Amino acid sequence: MQSTRLPQRPAVPIRRSRWSPWWIRLPILAVSGTFLLALVLIFFFIAFQIRHGERIFPGVNVEGVNVGGMNRSEAQIALAGRLTYPRDAIFTFRDGGKVWQMSAADLGVSYDVEQTVNAAFTPGHQGNLARDVVDQAGAWFNGVSVAPILRYDENLAHAQLSAIATEIDQPAENATLTLVGTNVTTTAGQTGRTLDVAVTLIRLREAILRLDRGLEIALIINETPPQVWNVDAPAAQIRAAFAGPLTLTATDANNQPLGPWTVDAAQIASLLRVEQISNGDGTQSYTVTIDMEPFRPSLDALAPGLIVPARDGRFIMNDNSGQLEVAQPSVSGRTLDIDTTLKSMAAAVFSADQRSVPLVFKETLPALHNQVTAKDLGIKEIVAESTTYFTGSGPNRRANIALAASKFNGIMIAPGAEFSFNTILGDISPETGFLEDKVIFGGRTTLGYGGGACQVSTTAFRAAFAAGFPITERNSHGYRVGYYEQGGFPPGMDAAIWQPERDFKFQNNTPYYILIETDVFPSDNSLQFRFYSTKHWNTEIEKATVRDVVPPQPTRYEMNADLRIGDIVQVDYAAEGADVYVARKVYDLQGQLYEEETLYTHYLPWGAIYQVAPGDNRLSG
Repeated sequence: MQSTRLPQRPAVPIRRSRWSPWWIRLPILAVSGTFLLALVLIFFFIAFQIRHGERIFPGVNVEGVNVGGMNRSEAQIALAGRLTYPRDAIFTFRDGGKVWQMSAADLGVSYDVEQTVNAAFTPGHQGNLARDVVDQAGAWFNGVSVAPILRYDENLAHAQLSAIATEIDQPAENATLTLVGTNVTTTAGQTGRTLDVAVTLIRLREAILRLDRGLEIALIINETPPQVWNVDAPAAQIRAAFAGPLTLTATDANNQPLGPWTVDAAQIASLLRVEQISNGDGTQSYTVTIDMEPFRPSLDALAPGLIVPARDGRFIMNDNSGQLEVAQPSVSGRTLDIDTTLKSMAAAVFSADQRSVPLVFKETLPALHNQVTAKDLGIKEIVAESTTYFTGSGPNRRANIALAASKFNGIMIAPGAEFSFNTILGDISPETGFLEDKVIFGGRTTLGYGGGACQVSTTAFRAAFAAGFPITERNSHGYRVGYYEQGGFPPGMDAAIWQPERDFKFQNNTPYYILIETDVFPSDNSLQFRFYSTKHWNTEIEKATVRDVVPPQPTRYEMNADLRIGDIVQVDYAAEGADVYVARKVYDLQGQLYEEETLYTHYLPWGAIYQVAPGDNRLSG
């Protein structure tokens, strides 16, 4: 179908008037409308303000609870059922197996509903119109969330934690060790624990401010270690000390067992010392020691029976080589080392299984060992010798002379040392091999063991006197003895000994050793002493001066019931009395006089004594 375009009529211009009354009406209408709108708005604003004069403006909420439009009472009722944090929030406190659970309310947390409602009421009710309108508009369009006002009474939380502290707190307790007799008791140490309420409150406060629910709050517990934590070690020491008696053992010089000697538990207990000491780091500990010093007197008393004295070697001089030869080897000795033994005992006390303590000895080496040389000792020549004769001596006297002389062969006298005849000779008795023969005792000649020993002491004296050594002890016989004047020797040069009161002594006052050699020559009935050393003195010995000679006393006869008529036995011999003087001068090697002395001897007159049978007519005379 084709459309048909209708013919258009030509437009006819309309002629209008230039002024219209609406130009006046429209402004009036606009102003009137605006005024009326303003009146309506003012009416509604005033009505809104009047309605909410005692109500919370719309758009205000507390914890998601819309309280807009509510008065204070209505808002308090609405909030009271919705603000449940204090009773719903449960806090857990734990200490090992102990657990304490408390609500926030139990810990002093509560909502101040009245103040919270007042805070919700504040937006739009501050009394400043402009500010209030802005707040009302903001609440209307954007909403206002008011945080509930929370109250926290920390004193209540402190009280609750303090109650927990009474179950947790415990003081540190030191371990103890008590010794009564041989019984030892111990208690273990305990760590002190203290709940740090202040720091725990800080953690709790932080959780409450975050409104945490169902949170476990770590209890802050301070631990205080005891000063004495453990006493097991010292207690074990003490128990070991009482494990059994302490046994002391030893062997003699031939490795034969000696002892044993025991120290029982009661003795050990009396000597134990248990002390509490500072370790320097704030801690303390117990020490257990034992003072073995009270056993020193016992060991001192025991020592003499255990000591083996060192024995110097004996030597002879080889005149050809000028060297010493060993005549009798030296022997090392031993002494009881009491200090080390006490230390060993103290160590063994605390050993439960090693209760045997060998006594500790120190080896003592002889001064004159087997390797010593003549040069070492300053010995290079004979400085004196003496020979005496015993012609007419019986077999027992001869045997005694030989035995006594052998005691001195090869001995050494150290520089500065004093020679003692009796010390070197030893005991004169049948047990030491001496025989019975005539001796001078109690003012007469009688039988006794060791007759002839004075021949040896006299010979030694003459050698020492000739060498220039100081004579520190010399005793003469009561009367002149013919043996000592054989060979043309004058009287006044004898030296009597009688054990233990009388000795013969001299001192080595030179820087050299003295070697003594002795020889008995049976073929010519002589005894010889030789002193080897280095010559230090020269001597001049004057001829003996004999004065005031007194004739022998009359012969006497004594009865002897073992004799028969006609038998006669001479038991003492006649001798003149006299005073004898022997002068000696000692010079050093430069010829300077060192010492001058006179040896004085007083001899009593002596008469011959004979024994005869009872009834002999000479007895009455």
